[in-house]
Formats: sequence, C-alpha cells, structure tokens
Amino acid sequence: MISPKFFIDELDRYGIDYFAGVPDSLLKSICGYIADNMDARHNIITANEGAAVALAAGYHLATGKVGVVYMQNSGEGNAINPLASLVDKEVYNIPILLLIGWRGCPGVQDEPQHVKQGKVTTGLLNIMGVNYDVLSKEENKAAKQILKAVEAVKRNEVYALIIEKDTFNAYTLQNVERNNFTMSREEAIQTVVAALGEADTIISTTGMISRELFEYRTAMNQGHERDFLTVGAMGHASQIALGIALEKQDRKVWCFDGDGASIMHMGSMAIVANKAPQNYVHVVFNNGAHDSVGGQPTVGLKIDIPAIAKAMGYKHVYNVDTKEGLQELIGEIKVQEGPIFLQACVKQGNRKDLGRPTTTPIQNKEALMTFLRS
Repeated sequence: MISPKFFIDELDRYGIDYFAGVPDSLLKSICGYIADNMDARHNIITANEGAAVALAAGYHLATGKVGVVYMQNSGEGNAINPLASLVDKEVYNIPILLLIGWRGCPGVQDEPQHVKQGKVTTGLLNIMGVNYDVLSKEENKAAKQILKAVEAVKRNEVYALIIEKDTFNAYTLQNVERNNFTMSREEAIQTVVAALGEADTIISTTGMISRELFEYRTAMNQGHERDFLTVGAMGHASQIALGIALEKQDRKVWCFDGDGASIMHMGSMAIVANKAPQNYVHVVFNNGAHDSVGGQPTVGLKIDIPAIAKAMGYKHVYNVDTKEGLQELIGEIKVQEGPIFLQACVKQGNRKDLGRPTTTPIQNKEALMTFLRS
C-alpha cells in the first residue's frame, strides 16, 4: 500500500498543494493526512462535489495552479455539470486533478447502492473525455502514474486518479474537532421513533442514520415497512419525503437528515418550506462531522441551520441538545402543523458493532409502498 505522506509529497514536488472535496471512506487516510498537514485555506471540505470543482476552478483562475478535487465515485453525478460546462477543454479549459474513491469496484463486494456506481465510474469519465489511471498500490509505480497525471494537468487537462480499496496505508485523523454534546445520534433517533404514531413514516438519509434506524426497529421486534432507508443519493432525502408528504396528507412524514447531507443540497429546504406540507417534519441530527467516512468536519455546527430553516419559511423551528429536551419537544411537534424543522445536536461517533440493513433496497421500497397504500 501507499503511504499518504508519500502521495502528498509527490504532488507537492510538482507544486500541487491545494485540495477540495467531500470525504470518502476509501480516501479516509489521505483525507485525514491532508487535514492534519494542510492549512484551512488549502484544504476545503465543500458542500458537494460540484462545488469542489468550481472552487478548484476559482483557485486556478487566481493562481494559475492546479487544484485537487477528492470525492467518492457517487459524487461524480454532482461533479458532471461543472466538469462538462465549466472546466472542460471546449469551454474554459481549466485543469483539475480528480481523486475518486472507487466504491463498488467490479469484483469487490460492496453495498447495493455502490454496485451500480462502481460499474459506471470509468464509463462516466470516458463519456466526459476525462483521462484516468487506477492508482497502483506500489509506490514506485504510483510515482510514475502521478507524474503522468501532473503532465496531463500541466497541459490544461482534467485528469483522474481512481482509488481502489486498501490503496493507502491506514492513517487516523489527529486534529478531530469534537463537540461537547452528551446525547448520541442513536439515542436521539430512538427517542424520536419511540414517540411516533402507527401511521407515521420515516425517510432517512444515507449513512449511519439509516443503519441506526434499521437496528432500532430490529431490536424492538418491529418491521421496517414504515421506513425508507435512502442508502444512496446523499442530500436528497428531504425531497423524497416531500414527494410522499404531498401525496399522503393523512400521514405524518418524518425526514431524518444529517448535517452533511442537508448542507449538500440545502436549497431543497426552500422547496419544502414553499410547498408547506402540514404533515412534514424535518429532523437534522447535527454532530458537525461526516461520521461515516472518518469524522471529517462539516460546517454544521458553525452555522445556524435552524435560523436558515426559519428564514426559508418552515412554520415551526426547534433546536435541542439533550435527550430530555428532545422527549419534551416530540410530544409538542406531534400535534403541530408543519412544515416543522428540528435540529438535534448530538455527539460524534457510533457503536463499533453497528450493523447494516439486511433487506435489499428493492425489498425496502416494496414494503414501504405497501404500507403507504394501507
């Protein structure tokens, strides 16, 4: 495997020392090393991958230098627009080096939401005319590939290095920004779910939130038909919930969101508020971190998300950071008209033995649709 230090030092040799993107589990070591060794101006965790491409473009316009954009392959979808209509050689011809974690790589077992992404990862690059290499796990070979990539971006090309599982040696983020909240996300989820009505439905976002929701239902010997586990499509759970809420106005619809996910496509909150579904409750479990991919920070606790929700037009807005406070609020929220926004501030981390859903996405979809028709 490759040392993260070796990789960053190789890029630095060629004057490449600017990074932007959304953290990924396969890039956890390299993202952690960058965070610990780069100043905040040269490593920016962006709202989404498309924004990272635009940020790197601005950096190039200001300096003439090349920026590195890191992402999971699922983020290619967010990046396609600026890659094709901004930095492409037929438009502004701006060089960028992409680091793309290859989840769902063919031949490697992975979660269902990553399998399709894995199949189309290189195909999407081919369609956009982006040359790439799968980074070797041997440093001498990787050094040659890095040089090839540097030569490409020096010609004003966009070039991608595809990162497979176990490419980098383990590196744990040292400078972790810890919050002081005492309530865990799992406690908060359980507190809300325990208070819901039999007809209520939950749309939960990707990552730990859906996993913790699934395990709670299992522990309570409950079925999973009332929940839609959005295992992919980060940032879009609120709109799935809105689509259901507008058509099923006799049911309370709860969106379980994360701070990173809600920030990724925050404009969707404005649409929820404008459509004003009375049966809609948007809960953001905010720990200020991308917990599923190594604890990289978000700006979730550095901005006032409830104030944003209020300004957008949510009818009722709440903020809570204790289990007792959450229990009191849920009783009040259950009888109010929406749209309602609730921020639950929680500590970082999760159980080490946390499992994954044992049902397939299609089974989840079919069970929910049957429940919604009942």
